[in-house]
Amino acid sequence: MKINFRKLVLNGLYKEALLHYTKLHSTNSIPGTFYFDYPSIFKACKKLNLVSTGVQIHTHVIKTGFNSDVFIATSVTDMYMKSGFFKGGAKMFDEMTDKNIASVNSVISGLSQNGYHSESLLVFKNVGIGGFKPNSVTLASVLPACERLKNGLEIHGLAVKFGFEMDIYVATALLTMYFNCKEFVSGLKVFKMIEDKSVVSYNALLSGFVQNGLPVFALKFFREMRQVLGESPSIVTSVSVLSACSDALNLRFGKQVHCLVFKYEMDCDVMVGTTLVDMYSKSGCWKDAYDIFKEMGDGRNLMTWNSMISGMMYNGKCEMAVELFEQLELFGLEPDSSSWNSMIGGFSRLGKGIEAFCFFKRMQLAGITPSLQSVTSLLSACSVLFALQSGREIHGHTIRTAIEVDEFISTSLIDMYMKCGFTSWARKVFDHSERSEDPAIWNAMISGYGTNGKNDAAHEIFDLMLKEGVIPNSCTFVGILSACSHTGNVAKGWEIFRIMNRNFGLKPNSEHFGCMVDLLGRDGRLDEAWNLINGISEPSSSVYASLLGACRLHLDADLGEKIVERLLELEPGDSSPLVILSNIYAGQGRWKEVERIRDIMSNKGLRKLPGCSLVEVTENSHQLSSI
Repeated sequence: MKINFRKLVLNGLYKEALLHYTKLHSTNSIPGTFYFDYPSIFKACKKLNLVSTGVQIHTHVIKTGFNSDVFIATSVTDMYMKSGFFKGGAKMFDEMTDKNIASVNSVISGLSQNGYHSESLLVFKNVGIGGFKPNSVTLASVLPACERLKNGLEIHGLAVKFGFEMDIYVATALLTMYFNCKEFVSGLKVFKMIEDKSVVSYNALLSGFVQNGLPVFALKFFREMRQVLGESPSIVTSVSVLSACSDALNLRFGKQVHCLVFKYEMDCDVMVGTTLVDMYSKSGCWKDAYDIFKEMGDGRNLMTWNSMISGMMYNGKCEMAVELFEQLELFGLEPDSSSWNSMIGGFSRLGKGIEAFCFFKRMQLAGITPSLQSVTSLLSACSVLFALQSGREIHGHTIRTAIEVDEFISTSLIDMYMKCGFTSWARKVFDHSERSEDPAIWNAMISGYGTNGKNDAAHEIFDLMLKEGVIPNSCTFVGILSACSHTGNVAKGWEIFRIMNRNFGLKPNSEHFGCMVDLLGRDGRLDEAWNLINGISEPSSSVYASLLGACRLHLDADLGEKIVERLLELEPGDSSPLVILSNIYAGQGRWKEVERIRDIMSNKGLRKLPGCSLVEVTENSHQLSSI
């Protein structure tokens, strides 16, 4: 009976196709028996990523003399390139005497899919030299290699020139390219131009929004998709939308999508289940996440376990996270870098520096190279616990592993040294760092100098930042305005406050207003600070509290009374404003007013909050330094 290999492969029965080939090849020695079947057989090898099997079948092809056939040679090239065996693919392509556009597309697509973007573009640029005219597959294959917008625009121009702009595959690839280059408006324009939109085109759009931190837009277009398309959402759709719900913390929408998952019987898919675990965990519903995790049973992979461990840490359930981590090996799984990062990062965020360091040591003993994420998590723990010695050990590790130059690592080191009071070491890290246009590392220096009372140095860094053309962000201005407040430089403070919007288009928020109020209040300009607050549409309680602190400093009871009245409206359960007002009265010797405030607090059932000690932090710091 003749086996239809093409039909088997089209139906996704790749293993069956290869089993039939092996059985028939061993019993049939007539040359040419599989001549028309080889392209399908090599495609089955590619889909199953069985390069070794593909190599064996390739030797059969060579023995039968069909190696020079353009269709068979193209399928061999495609198999090698898509499976990551570039040397074999390139050799096969170079040896082809009769190349066609399909074989060129195989090389371009294989290089692009495996991250060899510059090589993929180089092959594409030589298409014209070889006398080939690009087709829609060529353009769709090379677009994922366009990391720079300039290259993407050139390909888009060619798509228009050759009439492929409306091709569904080219348009979808253009959409993805624009989103990868952060050109969202251009990406949306391409999407709207697609006449026959499908689940595939919507998936590209939803994925683009999620990957670029725009989950609300992903949910909006998913609603549109449900209204305009008659097709059912795919697994890729569900994963993207659930990820958007997770990022937007939209539990209600996530539950609706969960119902759709059941409706379309996608709940058994491991990626969908893992994304559900992540969504419920980030929404604070760790019990629901754990129930889904248990229901998945043998369908769980390491990514699912990592998601559940991370979710437990996110919800403060560190004991359950440890228990899950220890169970990995029982289920035949080896903790990877993500597993260790979840434990180290989770303990660091929960303020459990000792536990974070213990897992870091275990990770090193297990032979796992610490990632940037685990190192920054440890440095964050050192900053919180003022564990300088441990921080220096981590710094030594970054030098030995040559990751010190990474800007994210440098920023974390600066933050750690600044919080430990060693500004000179922070400056050394800053001076030796490779700085980009990201203001984060500059902000760490400015706020760090301000916290340590070195306000002139903070201004020096701010001026250097502007000189080097780095655009400050909102956090930059909080840091530099705080420095102005500590030095009492009102004129400089007003100047910086005004250039925020005038020069950089940044609208001051409550933190910036709080800094200005604090600056004016320290200088005794209480009325000026009060007028500034009254010019804000919705002043926060922190802004009022800052001015109330200045009223206490200057013993201004009249203004203090007005502020306390506003604060009690905003936070009626907070006794702090009344306590401060009582202290102002006491400073003025107005003891009857002090008694009146005490009576008000008693009638409202408010108590003065007790003080707290930092002894525990000191003990933790000592324990950390001994690790």
